[in-house]
Amino acid sequence: MDFRCSDGAVWRDALASYQTRVESLSLAKTDLVRLDDFYTKQLPLLLRQRNPTPYISKPELSTLMQWKLTRGKWRPRLMDFVSSLNEPQVQSASERAFQSLPDISKAITELTTLKGVGPATASAVLAAYAPEIAPFMSDEAMVAAIGSSKDYTLKQYLIFAEKLQTKAKELSMGGDLFTPSDVERALWSSSVGAKLQALPSQENPKASSKTNAKRKRQR
Repeated sequence: MDFRCSDGAVWRDALASYQTRVESLSLAKTDLVRLDDFYTKQLPLLLRQRNPTPYISKPELSTLMQWKLTRGKWRPRLMDFVSSLNEPQVQSASERAFQSLPDISKAITELTTLKGVGPATASAVLAAYAPEIAPFMSDEAMVAAIGSSKDYTLKQYLIFAEKLQTKAKELSMGGDLFTPSDVERALWSSSVGAKLQALPSQENPKASSKTNAKRKRQR
């Protein structure tokens, strides 16, 4: 999907297919459905229930990291770094980050004091708490919005976040409410869908599953 597209229906369709894409990938990436359910549904509720000072716990950050790596590129060293953190460190940094919003730059800076937490992981934490402000810095959305996913710096994230915020406002003018996080999920869904369609059937997890099921019925 072209990031410049202003047709809300196209974006709604891409966003609506998000769960289907997750399920398709889960055939090859075990636990993605469970992890995505935690990240998109359970974690936001947990964070918002912690008033007046919200924070993310170390176990929650660890599961978030699993989600991020399973949904994207697996980097086991990052899991090791997060495992080495202690609970007070994680709570304190995340409290300061959430209190810094809507200043995304400051919030990212607070979270990246944690070893193993770069701007991309920090953006995932912020997106879970404030999807109306901070989108997750996924490779797929980065490529669509700014043409590259190789620069995981704060400066690059701020450029990316501003573009998704602007796009969310543009799409919301049509009557539907889009958040920057909705825009990211739509871009991710569109990218994954295109990649799955381009794969030969034997390499497409969903297509292979359907083929195998058909063969079993024919036996």
